[in-house]
Amino acid sequence: MIAAGILVAGMMMKFLAPAPSLKEALEGKFYIGTAVSASQILEKDPQEVQLITSQFNSITAENIMKSQMIQPEEGKFDFMMSDRFVEFGEAHDMKIIGHTLIWHSQLPQWFCKDENGDLVSPEVLKERMKDHIFTIVGRYKGRIHGWDVVNEAFLDDGSFRESEFYQILGEDYLRLAFEYAAEADPDAELYYNDYSMAQPGKRQGVVNWAQSLLEQGVKIDGIGMQGHLNMDYPSLEEFEKSIVAFSDLGLQVMITEMDLAVLPMPDQSVGAEISATAEYQEQWNPYTEGLPFEVESKQNQRFVDFFELFIKHHAVIDRVTMWGVNDSQSWKNNWPVKGRTDYPLLFDRDFQPKPAVSQIIEIALGE
Repeated sequence: MIAAGILVAGMMMKFLAPAPSLKEALEGKFYIGTAVSASQILEKDPQEVQLITSQFNSITAENIMKSQMIQPEEGKFDFMMSDRFVEFGEAHDMKIIGHTLIWHSQLPQWFCKDENGDLVSPEVLKERMKDHIFTIVGRYKGRIHGWDVVNEAFLDDGSFRESEFYQILGEDYLRLAFEYAAEADPDAELYYNDYSMAQPGKRQGVVNWAQSLLEQGVKIDGIGMQGHLNMDYPSLEEFEKSIVAFSDLGLQVMITEMDLAVLPMPDQSVGAEISATAEYQEQWNPYTEGLPFEVESKQNQRFVDFFELFIKHHAVIDRVTMWGVNDSQSWKNNWPVKGRTDYPLLFDRDFQPKPAVSQIIEIALGE
């Protein structure tokens, strides 16, 4: 009877044991991360904190380290939130990713212009870039594990975006940014990050540039492929081609900023161009009361298909990062049309996992 009782108790314990988390199931394959907002860093909502710390083992700064936020005026840095971000990651033993050092968007006006509003000289911009990067990277030397050094420098055809950085310094600004970051913290991983990386033209443009950087002996550790997906684009086949192309350079691949929007797009060609906007119309916001079953099922399957692809290539993928914690706080609710109700993440507005989560865990454990 005692033995039988122990057996029954053991069976009950097994039945009641909580299911593995995403980070537990994917251990040994790749980090599973999320972007965190200011309110999450400040731990204002215990449910959000519990979800972040139980499911994810990497965090990326969503907005608080972008140049407009961290150095709004020349020489005046605001490190309050970035300090808290790093402390949060350290407290929960996470891989900490800084985002982003050089980006043409969310850029304070002073960075590339003089007091008259004219573009500064190459010498002035170099000094400003170096000071910005040295100050931020140097502050977190040995604590932030990886940096998105340059963000979104290419157009979909593979040509360079004619940002203010490019207008003043040409493509050299990318090399300089990586050199400055490597000097500021030689041990940190350095990444290039961009959206629409499954586009053949952009893929080849980034490959050509990264190969040139490597041939010059400039430190670059990985390529971040932003995973801003929708229900029909990009194709798994083209996405996989880019994973292979970037890893063939000997670089790590990161799937960054991942979300899967279910809403129709006014313009399919904008990728994740943050400046793109469209006027609100009801046709762009069809699911205000929840997703129809068939749409939810299709989204879940697409999540599973992409994670199967990532697990297939786990030997070259270092990290998969969701761009947000749950549906309610995703940027997709307000881009490119403000006021929409989207459902682009793995956890819903009530902090509950979508069916795809258990399927991803099952696939990961079965590998």
